Amino acid sequence: MLVLHGGREHGQEPVRRHNLAYLRMVPLARALRAPGVEVWLLRYRKRGWNPPDLDPVKDAEWALDRITERHPGRPVVLVGHSMGARAAIRVAGHPAVLAVCALAPWIEPGDPFEQLRGRSLLIAHGDRERMTDPRRSLWFARRVKTVTADVARFSVVGDGHAMLRRARDWTRLVVDFVRGTLGLEPMAPDIANALREASPGGLDVPLGGSRG
Repeated sequence: MLVLHGGREHGQEPVRRHNLAYLRMVPLARALRAPGVEVWLLRYRKRGWNPPDLDPVKDAEWALDRITERHPGRPVVLVGHSMGARAAIRVAGHPAVLAVCALAPWIEPGDPFEQLRGRSLLIAHGDRERMTDPRRSLWFARRVKTVTADVARFSVVGDGHAMLRRARDWTRLVVDFVRGTLGLEPMAPDIANALREASPGGLDVPLGGSRG
């Protein structure tokens, strides 16, 4: 698994281990550990998306190539938050990528989606989001559904961009999706049902206080 943290639109300064965007993903990376699974938490060279260079995309591609060198033929699931989700979506066409889990993804009009063909995509967005636009992730999910059947999107009720109010529920959703996708456990019923639904069903599923 490759975990990608958030960032900002512009920023040339290096990412330090104490940066909040990086620290936010540390507990999630730990929760994803399982026997037979290697989890990489990538720390970008620079904090910004930095168009037209797209520095985090280059870093994610570099990490995927290193993973493939170490473990040829093994599938990779990408987990990204905010800018990291945008980077994960961009590099989803890499041959090793099996699925993408995009948390509070930063989506812009015109972002490509064809690279997700044949992959699984799970999007989760808080309904109190103030940093990235849930309407854009819903629009994007509908676009991706035209190139791959396995798309689900959850609205995390009562939480926002930082994923703090309902941290356990965010974590459980990601862990269930990743382990189900890799075949380590049966896919959780709510995720399996959302993935099976024809568009627009399964693309705006409320994640309430309890699941099942």
